[in-house]
Amino acid sequence: MYAIVEIAGHQYKVEKDQQVFVNRLDAEEGKKVKFDRVLLVDKGGDVTVGAPAVDGMAVHAVVERHLKGDKVLVFK
Repeated sequence: MYAIVEIAGHQYKVEKDQQVFVNRLDAEEGKKVKFDRVLLVDKGGDVTVGAPAVDGMAVHAVVERHLKGDKVLVFK
């Protein structure tokens, strides 16, 4: 089973127990979050496509940690 979920303006293909790196998620570490903008759900070949989202479906997740990327220096 997998789902296509819209998180912070981007679409992610997610499965159970999968870790996903999401930019600019406004939640504290250790907090549970719910994403109710599920665009597609595949349950073993039974595909449900939303118009634009699937009604009554949501993906629940836990924020493990926040990361900062490497500092980028730009020379002109």
